[in-house]
Amino acid sequence: MNPAEGTAAPPAAAGLAGRDIAGLLFTAEMYGVQLDQLAAVLGASESRARAIAARWRRQRRAESARLGPGAPWLWLTRAGLASCGLPYTYAPPALSRLAHIRAAAAVRLALESASGYQAAGAYWRSERRLRARLGGRVGLRDHLPDGEVHWPDGAPVPWAGECWAIEAELTRKTVSRTAAIMQELLSRTGDYGCAAADVLVPGRPPRHARVLYLCSPAARPTVTRARAALGGAAARIEIRALPSGAALEPAR
Repeated sequence: MNPAEGTAAPPAAAGLAGRDIAGLLFTAEMYGVQLDQLAAVLGASESRARAIAARWRRQRRAESARLGPGAPWLWLTRAGLASCGLPYTYAPPALSRLAHIRAAAAVRLALESASGYQAAGAYWRSERRLRARLGGRVGLRDHLPDGEVHWPDGAPVPWAGECWAIEAELTRKTVSRTAAIMQELLSRTGDYGCAAADVLVPGRPPRHARVLYLCSPAARPTVTRARAALGGAAARIEIRALPSGAALEPAR
């Protein structure tokens, strides 16, 4: 796999500044972002991020609207996706997934801001990218993580060369369902979009060396019980709290 997958500026974006490219790519990969999260991606104030978003709208690269409480949401148009060289189907963020999209973006922002992540040259592979690799062939047995973190070979960390599955868990599933998802992530051997015969190959190293769950207080007890049900495999499951700012602003 190309370690720079999803990070290089495509030719169509050559006329954009580096900050624009980073913001457009992040917005596309996460389905959409709220304005405060866009500001964090750009390393700018919210007022500056609002001005940049307005410029993207004038260029017809993005659209925005208030889809719920809190800051406005921004997402890429077909032209915006094309300018980033991305094959994704155009769609505004689904209303039913707004809380989850925000949580996953908050997790990514928190990880990417960590000094060890930056020093290692790690990179995030989004759920949207994984879904695109499957080409719409997501079956009942396919659970897509909310993202993957790839640690390049030779990085100055003990886990260099590993791939981690990332799960942002907001609501409680059943213990049995959560344990089944954990087992699927831990046992998978092939990349998403690979041949069916490569998904589970006995004796081959697992794709995900570790699964990192970032949980809301409501979800954590179920995730903890599910991990305990895995026996020895539980050592490869790590549970943390969701970062601050992961929750949608409550409706008023």
